[in-house]
Amino acid sequence: MTTLKNIFANFKKYEFLMKQLILRDFKVKYKRSVLGVLWSLLYPILMMTVMAIVFSQMFRFKVEGINYLVYLMTGIIMWNYFSEASNSAMTSVVVNFSLINKVYIPKYIFPVAKCLFVGINFILTLIPWFVLIILTQFGLGNYPASINWYYLLIPYIFLCLIVFTIGMGLILSCVSVFLRDMFYIYGIILTIWNYFTPVFYSIEILPVYLQKLFQFNPLYQFINSVRSIVLYGTPPSIGTLVLLAVIAIGTLVIGSIIFKKNQDKFIYYI
Repeated sequence: MTTLKNIFANFKKYEFLMKQLILRDFKVKYKRSVLGVLWSLLYPILMMTVMAIVFSQMFRFKVEGINYLVYLMTGIIMWNYFSEASNSAMTSVVVNFSLINKVYIPKYIFPVAKCLFVGINFILTLIPWFVLIILTQFGLGNYPASINWYYLLIPYIFLCLIVFTIGMGLILSCVSVFLRDMFYIYGIILTIWNYFTPVFYSIEILPVYLQKLFQFNPLYQFINSVRSIVLYGTPPSIGTLVLLAVIAIGTLVIGSIIFKKNQDKFIYYI
């Protein structure tokens, strides 16, 4: 816990640097882009449209009794955040070696900044997501999504997802310094993880023993919690909400410990 306290204490001290790193990422990402930040709104819409056509029309995927478009887009935006943020965090320390080598900076700043930057884009993608939910009330899809007071729990779930991703980012950025093959290995891991996360299909099509196994997938817990609110109008149980916090904080603590114990060795491997 001391490690986490030191990290939070340094946030204020290096707040300006954090902002500059995030601003730099924005400038690099949208440099010479005509639409700029609008791509954060258009990308999930285009991706949802393509995947909806592929999975609902070509492969005939559907989930009985709920709006499949909302089901699909909820999984897409949450998976895409984790995938992009963890990937960016993994390479952040190695990419910024020239800066690390010149001046003292807490090295965890880089993976955290990447996760927060992608988190801002994630928040922007929620706009078309909410628009889609509203449109289902006017006949988009076979079933309307649910609009209820339990939406107040969604920011908590998203926060847990971001904290979990930061923890994973700290672990991955540390491992990738010592093992550059991780850049390629993690791509394979993400592909496998994606198929084991019910983004475009329902877990109910699987055998019972696999459904129980999927309960151990953290991303399933995050995505399923939001879907239960948006699609079924029911809140996650208290136990599930506590579990999300345990997963998020536990991963962050483990990531912080691993990162702190190894960060002084980075200079010999980068």
